[in-house]
Amino acid sequence: MNIFSLNNINAFWTSIQEYITDISINPFKLIIFILDILIVGYIGYKFVKSARNSRVWQLLKGIVLILLVTILSGIFEFRILNWFLTIFTTYGVIALMVIFQPELRRMLEQLGTNKFTRFFGIGLEKDLETKTKEDIYKVVIAAKELSNSKVGGLIVLERDIQLNDIMDSGVRIDADVSPQLIVNLFVPKTPLHDGAIIISKNKIAAAACILPLSDDKQITKGLGTRHRAALGISRESDAIAVVISEETGKISIAKDGNLIVDLKEEALKNILIKNLVVKKFGDKTNKKTHAPKFRKKSKKQEEIDKKETKE
Repeated sequence: MNIFSLNNINAFWTSIQEYITDISINPFKLIIFILDILIVGYIGYKFVKSARNSRVWQLLKGIVLILLVTILSGIFEFRILNWFLTIFTTYGVIALMVIFQPELRRMLEQLGTNKFTRFFGIGLEKDLETKTKEDIYKVVIAAKELSNSKVGGLIVLERDIQLNDIMDSGVRIDADVSPQLIVNLFVPKTPLHDGAIIISKNKIAAAACILPLSDDKQITKGLGTRHRAALGISRESDAIAVVISEETGKISIAKDGNLIVDLKEEALKNILIKNLVVKKFGDKTNKKTHAPKFRKKSKKQEEIDKKETKE
């Protein structure tokens, strides 16, 4: 059966016209029609967005091309080509199920887990907060590793002000945050070790980036170019920069134009959590301060205290 024949296409358009006529008679169905379009469009958008990050995308483009050629062959009555493509599309569904078996299985698994809500964009705020905390822990681990090895490093964490111009000065990476990758990027004599890495939207967005240097004459002369660059970016934006000294191995942090030097691992983590998590998502920990309770002394205890005072 040729589903892309001219008669079938005409029948399809006729049904669309009848649907539109039905909506004009009953305006309430217009709301249902709009919701229908929005739901289908949103599901299609999510599917395309997910497919672009996998091998499915290249195959989808080929499928769309085949469908267009099949429809055109039916309209212009290229019967042999249309018959061949129709057979291909009919049995191609089975082939696609075999080819996309891992992807289909992953999508079906998401239907039975809480990942289903993430697929439709629900609960992203909570996931983003958790992901930000995890990235902070990874940055702290990397900073500690660089400090122990006395390898210089400069890590810039983007906040509200975007740093696209700074990223363009380096090499785009767009990789997940991991302590191993951060440490490897700063290994001496490697192509990307010189400059800063930018962490943006929970990704290592770029490496070997050039930052504006601070011209503050009050900066201690013992501080090098990395510290001046960290101060420079913290004054020109709301970003936070973590610096690891190559000479001493000390960890410093530049924030709001101020430099806090010689930080320990726990202090670094607390500062990053406070400025990147608490200020953005709020402090959700219910901290209750309890006033110390004083127990009233018994008469017997008061008599003993008086005797001790007299002695």
